[in-house]
Amino acid sequence: MEKVSMHESIRSLHEKVKKDGMSTVAERFDAQEKTRCSYCTKGISCQLCSHGPCRITKFADRGVCGIDANGMVMRNLVHLNLFGTAAYAYHAKETIKTLRAASEGKTPFKIKNEPRLREFAETLGLDSGGSLSEVANRVSDFLMADFHRDSSEESRLVEIFAPESRKKLWRELGIFPGGPLHEVLDTETRCMTNIDSDYVSLAKMALRMGISMAYCAQFVLEVCQDIMFGTPSPHETTVDVGIIDKDYVNILPNGHEPFVGAAIIELAHRPEVRQMARDAGAKGIRVVGSIETGQELIQRYPSDDVFVGLTGNWLNQEYVLATGAIDLFAVDMNCSVPTLGIFADKYNATVASVSKLVRIPGVNLNYEYEPENVEGLAMDLIKVAIENFKNRKGKETFIPANKQKAIVGFSTEAILGALGGTLEPLLDVIKKGAIKGVTALVSCSTLTNGPQDSLTVAVAKELIKRDILVLSAGCGNAALQVAGMQTLEAQELAGEGLKSVCKTLGIPPVLSFGTCTDTGRIAVLVTAIADALGVDPSQLPVAVTAPEYMEQKATIDAIFAVAFGLYTHVSPVPPVTGAPDVVKLLTEDIEGITGGKIAVGDDPVVIADGIEAHIVKKRTALGI
Repeated sequence: MEKVSMHESIRSLHEKVKKDGMSTVAERFDAQEKTRCSYCTKGISCQLCSHGPCRITKFADRGVCGIDANGMVMRNLVHLNLFGTAAYAYHAKETIKTLRAASEGKTPFKIKNEPRLREFAETLGLDSGGSLSEVANRVSDFLMADFHRDSSEESRLVEIFAPESRKKLWRELGIFPGGPLHEVLDTETRCMTNIDSDYVSLAKMALRMGISMAYCAQFVLEVCQDIMFGTPSPHETTVDVGIIDKDYVNILPNGHEPFVGAAIIELAHRPEVRQMARDAGAKGIRVVGSIETGQELIQRYPSDDVFVGLTGNWLNQEYVLATGAIDLFAVDMNCSVPTLGIFADKYNATVASVSKLVRIPGVNLNYEYEPENVEGLAMDLIKVAIENFKNRKGKETFIPANKQKAIVGFSTEAILGALGGTLEPLLDVIKKGAIKGVTALVSCSTLTNGPQDSLTVAVAKELIKRDILVLSAGCGNAALQVAGMQTLEAQELAGEGLKSVCKTLGIPPVLSFGTCTDTGRIAVLVTAIADALGVDPSQLPVAVTAPEYMEQKATIDAIFAVAFGLYTHVSPVPPVTGAPDVVKLLTEDIEGITGGKIAVGDDPVVIADGIEAHIVKKRTALGI
C-alpha cells in the first residue's frame, strides 16, 4: 500500500515499523487483496451447514437447502447486524450495572450529574425523590426490565423517546420492537438454516433490531454515562500521537467502554499515585485516550497534566505501541487487534485485557471488569505500568511530534445551551438557508476505500463547503479531530453561510458528538428538531454518512438510520451486490416504506452531491 494514512504521524510510524520487519494492518490488507473471494464480496456465499459451503452462480442459482441469492445475501447481512446489536447491548448492560454501583459509592467515580438522574427518572415515569442510590436503583431496574422485555411486548423506552410519527409507522410495519436481548434471540434463531429465508422478512427483523438497539442500548448507555461522568460540554483537547511523552508512565485505555479508563484517571490524580511514578524515575503518570474509550473520556474529562487527550482511531493501535513509549495498553470490549501481544513484545509495552470478553494471543494479563472492583483493578494496572516504565526506561523510542487541538464535547444539551436553551436559532438559520441541512458522520476507519481517514476527511470538507453542518461520531470523529476539522480555524473551510453561523456561535463547522454509541444521542437531537418543526424525521434536511465503515456495529447503525427515515450513505459497498432485489430494496424501495434508504459511493464529491440533493429536496418539500 503506497500510502497507509492521511496522517503524517502514522505514515512516519509505518516507515519505522516496516524497517523493524513488523507486519501491520496495511501489509496484511495488501496480502489479502490477492486472495479476495468475489462471491463473499457480493454476499452470495454461505457456510452455515454441512452441505456447504454454497455459492450462488450462473450454474447454481440456489444453495443446497434451496435458499436463493436474495435470502442468502440478506441473511448474511442480518448476521452482521446481530453482532453489532449484541455488542451495543453488552455495553449498555455494563453501564446500567456501573450506574447502580457508582450511586452506592462502590466506584472511584461518583454521580456527577444528579439533576440528569432525577430528570431521567421523571421522564421514565418513576419517583425521582429520595437518595441518589434509591433513584439510581429505580432507574436501573426500569432499564434492565426493558432490556429483557420480550419481543411480543413493546419497549417502554421506544414508546417514551421515539417520535410519535415513527412509532405509528413502526407499528403499522410490525417492527415496533421489544428489548434488545429478545430481538437478538428471535433474529439469531431466524437466521439458522431452513428457518427464515425470505429476504423481506429478514430485512424487517433487522429494522426491529436497529430500533431496539438505538433506544434500549445506545441511548441508555450514553444517558447513564452522562449521569456518572457528566454530560459532554464543549472544551478544547489535544489529539494525535505527539501527545505521548516518553518520560512519563503512559497508560492507554483502549476499546469502547470508559469505566476502567475513568477509574485510572481518578486514581492517577491522587498525589500518592503520582509520587509512585516519580519514585520509579518518571516525571509523573499520564493517561492517554485511544479509540472509542478515549473518545468517551475526552468528551467528558478536560485535558490536564494527567489526562492528555486522544491518539486517534483503531487503525493507530499498532503504530502507537511502536513508539516504544507505552507502558500499559488496557483493552476493553471492541476493536483491539489480535497482534497487540506481538507489538508489545517488540516495543517494550505491557498489554492487559480488562474485559471478560477479550483474549489476545500472547497477552497473559487478563482482568474481568466488575463495577465494585474497578478501583482495585485500576490500581493494579497503574502498578503494572510503573513496573513496565522501569524496564523500558532508557530504551529506544520514536514519537512523531504531531499534535492537533480540537474542540470536543458537543451534545444535545450543549447545543441547546449554546443556542440559549432553545432550538429556534438553529431552526432559523436552517430556514434562511445559512445552513442548508445537517449530516451525521458516524463512521469507522478502513483501508478498503483509500488511506486511513482520507475519505472521511474529504467528505466532511465537501459537506461543510456546501453549508451543511456535520455532527461527527465514532472513529471517523477521531479522523476529523486529528485532521484539524474541529477547530475554529476550520471555519474558513466552510461555505459563507455556515462560516457566518459558526463564527457567531464560536463553534467549528464539524461538531464532535462522541463515539459510535452516540448515534442514539444524535437521534434524540433529530427528534427534537422534528418536533420543533412539527414534522417526521424523514421530512428533515438531514442525512447520515459512514464514509469508512468497517465492522458490525456500523451496519446496525445504518439499519437504524434507515428505520428512522434518513438518507444513509455508506462506503465501502456492503456485501449485498449479488442479490439485485436486495440492492433495490435497500437503495430504492425502502424509501417508500420508512422514508430512509441506503446510498453508496467512494468519490467524496459524488457522495456530497447525493447528500446535498437529498437535503435540497427536503427543503423544497418543507417550503424553506
